[in-house]
Amino acid sequence: MITEIKLGLCNPPEPIYLFVNQGEVDGESFVWYKFNINQDKKIPVTQRALTGYLSELRLTTKEFKGKDNLKLDIVVSADELYVIRTGVETNFAKSFLLAASLIQDFSKPLIIVANAGDENTVFCNLYDAASKTKIYREWSRDLDWATIIRDIQILLAGNSSTIPSTPKLSVVPQPVHPHDLRVKNIRTLLDYPLDLVREWLQFQDTNSPSQLHISKIDELVKTMCLAWAADKCDYPNHAESLYQHLVVDAVASGAEELTAIKTWMQQVQTAKAGAV
Repeated sequence: MITEIKLGLCNPPEPIYLFVNQGEVDGESFVWYKFNINQDKKIPVTQRALTGYLSELRLTTKEFKGKDNLKLDIVVSADELYVIRTGVETNFAKSFLLAASLIQDFSKPLIIVANAGDENTVFCNLYDAASKTKIYREWSRDLDWATIIRDIQILLAGNSSTIPSTPKLSVVPQPVHPHDLRVKNIRTLLDYPLDLVREWLQFQDTNSPSQLHISKIDELVKTMCLAWAADKCDYPNHAESLYQHLVVDAVASGAEELTAIKTWMQQVQTAKAGAV
């Protein structure tokens, strides 16, 4: 069947992310929400149910407070492409997986319902969209969540012969913007506090390096480097002069930035030792 393509103005063909959490914004309560990254603002979604076809189930690593966190992405095809993102260990994820593990035919639409629980928890109920029948499975302590996820992925893939029988979680990392990766690698090398990076980004009216021009990223890198050198060199101007020569000029000549910064760090420490 050929889907009719609507011509004219429209939104970019990007998925709509629904983040699962119970909360309140401007007096409006919600159990899941959209997020405007440019405004760093949660947008409550008042509807508690989403009807569509489960098209993919994947595990995604996301950084939070300097650590990698595993998220469950429930991809649903409906009027738009939706991605319901929740922690893999949350009640929402587990109650969804319990019900979804009973389904053998994912070619039929489902209704995914977010229900508020106690103490800010959110649970998931799953219904057959045609019959409005709730899909329910009893909870058990002995459940193997890795196997349940893998079994659902096999059914969704539609070709189990190409997938190993040993249950393995397919982790799909989110594409990382070059600016984000650059700042992360240099921050890690310098052991520069993540909170200070976030504070610096806030002064630029953003929360992600990917939103900034490369000149601003250069400025942030220099700020982190000179902060590292502050207690390692008696002459700050000397450290900055070395930085210009060994990092900025070297990178402009084709050197790899992390290697150049390591060389600069060694020179700063050597200069400090020689002055003692």
